[in-house]
Parts: sequence; structure tokens; C-alpha cells
Amino acid sequence: MEELRRWRRDLHKIPELGLKEYKTAAYLRQELEKMGYQWEAVVETGTIVYVDCHREKTIAFRSDIDGLALNEHNDIDFQSQHHGRMHACGHDGHMSALLGLAKRIKESDFSFPYNILLIFQPAEESPGAAKFVVESGILEEYNVKAIFGMHLMPFIEEGTIACKNGPLMAMCGEMDVSIQGKGSHAGLPQEGIDSIMVASHAIQQYQSLVARRISPFVPVVLNIGHIQGGTTRNSVASETVMHGTLRCYDEKLFIDITNEIDAIHQGLEKTYECQIKWSCPPMYPPVMNDEKLYSIFRELIKQDYIELKEPLMLSEDFAFYQKVIPGIFFYLGTYCDQYQSGLHTETFNFHEEVLEKAVNLYYTIACHMKGV
Repeated sequence: MEELRRWRRDLHKIPELGLKEYKTAAYLRQELEKMGYQWEAVVETGTIVYVDCHREKTIAFRSDIDGLALNEHNDIDFQSQHHGRMHACGHDGHMSALLGLAKRIKESDFSFPYNILLIFQPAEESPGAAKFVVESGILEEYNVKAIFGMHLMPFIEEGTIACKNGPLMAMCGEMDVSIQGKGSHAGLPQEGIDSIMVASHAIQQYQSLVARRISPFVPVVLNIGHIQGGTTRNSVASETVMHGTLRCYDEKLFIDITNEIDAIHQGLEKTYECQIKWSCPPMYPPVMNDEKLYSIFRELIKQDYIELKEPLMLSEDFAFYQKVIPGIFFYLGTYCDQYQSGLHTETFNFHEEVLEKAVNLYYTIACHMKGV
């Protein structure tokens, strides 16, 4: 526990954005070397450790390592030392738990049923470097047949493991829309093309699409979270831009919805003689827990477990691993009287004692996983 706390607090002080985690990578590699491991770089700031147990197959455990562009508001003695950067999504805890597993493995007799690959992966938040790790070929090189990952979760009771079979987290896309109208004086609106009005019609039609063109039994989120249009109160706005997100659990449905949005834009262009440029490329696939692997995983957890009834509309690039090999992603609760702030907030924090739960579960999986 002492080392888990030290690792977590050291890492919490040095958050870095995706693919720029140089100090973080150096720290992780130094700690792994102290344990006697030889590490290998992947996707530059990523680090892997291969534990050869002389088995045919390998299972992997993954932690993300990047921070977020937030100013920390926690009054703690291990506050972020990087202004405008913070570990507000628990990745400092994820890294510490994986270091804890590495330490437990080193203290064991290496009689595991599979070889073990530890993956400290960069850039989960953006641009989703799990895809780059998969493309690097390390899963094939080390014959990885299953992968496990964990996320701290502040709406689940502290110390509780939560998971479910099948869809756990959503596919997502980042939506950017630019509406080009024609500027004019507000007193002469007939001479302009009001891009703000077009934007309002677009948003209404997006929501009608979700409410009336898609079954209510199929989860979909289409949210516009940022709008900017016009420059002054007495002018017709020549340009309005919108940014949002599209989330669902079906990749074909995602494509169908984007085609419908394109049709909405074409209709608005004809109606209002404006121009609309937009994009919504798929970012992360849905996180889909493997059914066979889940049943085995569930047998290994003897207490403090809840099965989630519904998946979340959050997203995770862990899904890229599950596109090529079976995987299980699960949550570890941090909610308590003292810590209730959500992920991606300036006051997110947790008791480090929960990390011991993660290490123990990882180690149990390493020792007793079967049927991979």
C-alpha cells in the first residue's frame, strides 16, 4: 500500500497530454527497472513489459497514462505541478495498479497459466492510441489471446467492482458543423442568410432524428455542446459553428445516422441557400466485453461486485483491443463521503486504498484465468 500511494502521488504531480507523456514514461520505466524488468517502448511514450512464463499463450493487462487539459482545484500536497494539466480521469491510479501487479508478479514463482504482457498505453483521451498499439503488432508478436483493463469510477461505491457482459461503453464520434450564411444589418434581414437560425433548425432536426427515426429501445446520444455564431447584436450572423458528439453501440447505426444528418444538411442548404460543411468521423468503437471471458471473470470475483444493468454512453479506446482479441473492461468504484466529484472535473480525487483491490483482482486473473 505504501508503494501504491507513492506511485500514485508521484504520477499525479506530472500529468501530460497524449503522446507527450515523456516524464510519465521515464518514471514508469525507472520504477520497472527497479523491480528488475526490461521494458520496451511502444508508440514512443508507451511502455510494455513481457513476462515469459514459458507458455504458449499470453494475456495482457493495460493501463492508460495520459492526463487532461484542466487546472486542478484540489488542495492537496501532491497537486499537479504542470499548470493546466491534471490527472482528472484516474489514469494515475490505473498506472499505479499496473505497477502494483508488476511488483506482485516479480515476487511470485512465475507459475502462471499464461505469459503476461503489461501495457502502459499513451493517449487514451485523444487521439486513442490503443489503435496505434494494436497496429504496432505487439499483440501478434507476443501471442496475446485476451486483454483486461480497469477504470476508476466515481459513481460506484468505493471498493466495488462493476461490469457487465456485452456492450459496456459507447462508440463515439466528434461532430463539427460550419454553417455559412450571408451577413447583413439586423434591420435588413431580407438581405442576409441567418446562419444562427439555420443552426437552430439543424439542432431541432437532429433531435427529431433521434426521437422519431430511431427505435426508443436503441440507445443513441446526439449532443451539441458548443455553438458560436455572429459578432454583434444588430447583425445577421454570416457564420455559425457547432461542436458535438454522436454515441451509440452499433457501428452500422452510427454510419446510418451520419447519412441522415447529411440529408438534413442538404435540405437546409436548399431551403435557406446556405452552405454547410461538417464532419463526424468515428473516434472509438464500442467497448464490448466478451461473453465467454466475462463468465470466467465473474467466477473469480467473490465479493463486492455489482452487475451493471445498462451500458454507459462514455467511450474508451480499450475498444480497439477488443476489435482484434477478446477483452474485459471493468470499473472500480471510488464514491465515498469524501470524494464524489466526477471524472474530468477539477476536483476529482480518490482514496488510494482502492488500488489494492485492483491489484488483487489483476493478480487473481493472472493466476486463475482459464479457457483463453
